[in-house]
Amino acid sequence: MNRRHFLAGVASGGVLAATGFGVWGGRARAAEDDIPVDGLSPMTGAAQPVTQAERHARLEKARDLMDRHGQDALLIEPGASLIYFTGIHWWRSERVTAALILRDGGIHVVTPAFEKPSVAESLDVAADIHVWQEHEDPFALIGRLLAGAGVSTGVLGIEESTRYFIVDGLRREAPAMQQISAWPVVQGCRLFKTPAELALMHTANAVTLKAYGHVIPRIAPGMTGGTIKAALNRAQTALGGSAPWAMALVGRASAYPHGTNEDKPVAEGDVVLMDVGCQVHDYRSDISRTIVVGAPDEAQQAMWRTVRQAQQLVMETARPGLPAGDLDSAVRGFYEGLGYGPGYETPGLSHRTGHGIGLETHEGIHLVKNERRELAPGMCFSNEPGLYDFDRFGVRIEDCWTMTADGPRWFTQPPESLSDPVGTLAPMPA
Repeated sequence: MNRRHFLAGVASGGVLAATGFGVWGGRARAAEDDIPVDGLSPMTGAAQPVTQAERHARLEKARDLMDRHGQDALLIEPGASLIYFTGIHWWRSERVTAALILRDGGIHVVTPAFEKPSVAESLDVAADIHVWQEHEDPFALIGRLLAGAGVSTGVLGIEESTRYFIVDGLRREAPAMQQISAWPVVQGCRLFKTPAELALMHTANAVTLKAYGHVIPRIAPGMTGGTIKAALNRAQTALGGSAPWAMALVGRASAYPHGTNEDKPVAEGDVVLMDVGCQVHDYRSDISRTIVVGAPDEAQQAMWRTVRQAQQLVMETARPGLPAGDLDSAVRGFYEGLGYGPGYETPGLSHRTGHGIGLETHEGIHLVKNERRELAPGMCFSNEPGLYDFDRFGVRIEDCWTMTADGPRWFTQPPESLSDPVGTLAPMPA
């Protein structure tokens, strides 16, 4: 089947359906116990959550950045940034819950009255909780708080993921305030991980890597991607990881970086591409591994070796002060010299070389062309310069790393051979 006929099959729902929720969403056709996880025990008992003292230090840094960037107040919705600054674990809905951090004052948390006890459970810093009833306008309450703080004619920094209806409501109730992006403040804190954060990420990566070590040797013909995914998630849970996720793409589906709706049984000679992660006290892992079930052919081995070389090129190129996009450019230059691409064309690398990671699997700046923000100590990224051929298969090897003053340091050391595809846990980054 040539590429044109194959893509026509995709479009018509034949060979592969368009990406959809795919194997990532998980339709395990085989029995869930095809790969048992007996004998695995939690390895996260020594992991220490972020302390209240560290959150206070984050708030002090944020206020310093607010002063530097001329922001009088900062508004944050539920999500990673709210956890980062306050410890509050909550979700987003049409009922507004948000934190208002004042540059020259305290913290005000706004939430529905009936949610106050639940919101207060995870609050980890000193803050005043203000409530609104179902018939009341939460934006009017926030407007009164801003006026009471004497900043209703000042500058309000809006955390970058805030939904539009909240921005619009604040514009209505605090019309004299200038709204600007809080990126320099929020990311000025979150981009640079402390030793405590690095330790949690290291532990999360250790869990995921050990799950791979348990599951990969047990993958056999007849299993589906859904079965493999389920086993990887159960293994991470048994090892103490929380919120586990996994993707397992078999055969031609491996050429699509985020999968397809196909859940093909594994056959001898098939490529299986897996992308897996979990959390430890909110901090994330993200590791990809590619294997061949049975004996790999020369094309599979050659592509795997090339991807591993590209991964290493990233680490050899990375240094403090280098624009993050230069890592992506280095990889594409290497691949194009071998005949892949050009650019995002396939066969080749169809996505960026890496992404920021921490409290979110994708966060902060990315390793992508034209990203001119510079690498600096404390930043953390994935390193995943995969290669994909829509007519055949794909290969991705992904490990995360942090930048130090002395150069990049792995969380997990990538494998060096397709015959030994798991890799090892790297020493805790200094």
